[in-house]
Amino acid sequence: MDAEPVRVAIYTRVSTEDQAKDGFSLDAQLEKLRSYCKARDWSIGGEYIDDGHSGRTIKRPAYSRMMEERDNWDLLLVLKMDRIHRNSKNFMLMMEFLNKNEKEFVSMNESFDTSTAMGRFVMNILQLVAQLESEQIGERVYIGMEQKAKTARGVLGFNIPYGYDYSEGKLKIIDNEARVVRNVYSWYKEGKSMGEIAKMLKAAQIPTKKGGCWAKKTISKILKNPTYSGYLHWEKYVNKSDHEQIITESDFNEIQNIIANRGGSPAKKLLK
Repeated sequence: MDAEPVRVAIYTRVSTEDQAKDGFSLDAQLEKLRSYCKARDWSIGGEYIDDGHSGRTIKRPAYSRMMEERDNWDLLLVLKMDRIHRNSKNFMLMMEFLNKNEKEFVSMNESFDTSTAMGRFVMNILQLVAQLESEQIGERVYIGMEQKAKTARGVLGFNIPYGYDYSEGKLKIIDNEARVVRNVYSWYKEGKSMGEIAKMLKAAQIPTKKGGCWAKKTISKILKNPTYSGYLHWEKYVNKSDHEQIITESDFNEIQNIIANRGGSPAKKLLK
């Protein structure tokens, strides 16, 4: 029996700038891609055309529809790689998606074909380069944040804790949440366990910051977070800040003593 022909999704795109350039018209792209499919005995499973859309975003109607209809094709064909993406990160994410769904990718002009050994080799090199670039960016971000933490210059990247909002570059107290934080500290001082406090808040139907349920771990984070005493912390760095306290440094340090006495792992005490 003859093998079934490869089903191809033809993708074409022009941006508003491309429309004035010779050879970039949608008709010209389609004609070349159809001829290429005919020469390789491929059947066309769908033609997806984005007219007037930038290649720097994935928010394109035909592109999105093509990915949704991936069961209708085996291989994605473009005239040039910049027709599908002009952003390297988006291109690599697309390739991961295609690989996960066992789809191939061919760029006609660059002779880039992931169905061949050479194409897969080039793809692996591109992925390694993208990974290196991502890791280098991460290292630079980390160094910048560490320097900022050392010099105590403002809020670093972290989830805004329960009890606060972040506005105009500063942490600002949310009154009803701050009352809950103070209650958590009081209840723990009175001898309640973290698990018991979580149950009390659940019973009172008080939502967490993200609307979820309270857990022992959530209570532990509140009791060990120096932000409530007017400090900002990032990894090993803890610096005095100018935002308003919800509890005092003395209360925070006392809670850490109680946690230690109960066999837990307290946070580092604050130096007043």
